[in-house]
Amino acid sequence: MPRPVLFYDGDCGFCTDCARLARDRVTPGIDTVPWQRADLTPAQRERARHEVLLRDAAGTRVWGGADAAAVLLLASPRPWWAAAGWLLRRVPARPVAAAAYRWVARNRHRMPGGTPACSLDPPT
Repeated sequence: MPRPVLFYDGDCGFCTDCARLARDRVTPGIDTVPWQRADLTPAQRERARHEVLLRDAAGTRVWGGADAAAVLLLASPRPWWAAAGWLLRRVPARPVAAAAYRWVARNRHRMPGGTPACSLDPPT
């Protein structure tokens, strides 16, 4: 039976830890796959380089970034996670969540488990 799939950056320790947390604690039953090993369209692969992607079980809808996090939380069987997802999808919180997600994505190499390889723009 198809399940939702969370695509994350498998080269980033912080992203890998977050995907594991999502799978084990937030929404058990989702699949987590590094985007580098996923069968994604070229456009989705480009998106996945910059943001986490969540594909529904039917494979017809894909959310990215803060929206992916909110939908993932909404799908949780745990009421506090689902409530947080509901809140993140509301107008007052949505732009704040998007800005916070972008900040974390830009700084993931500085987060616990992050390394210089996690940087969106690795040093040359």
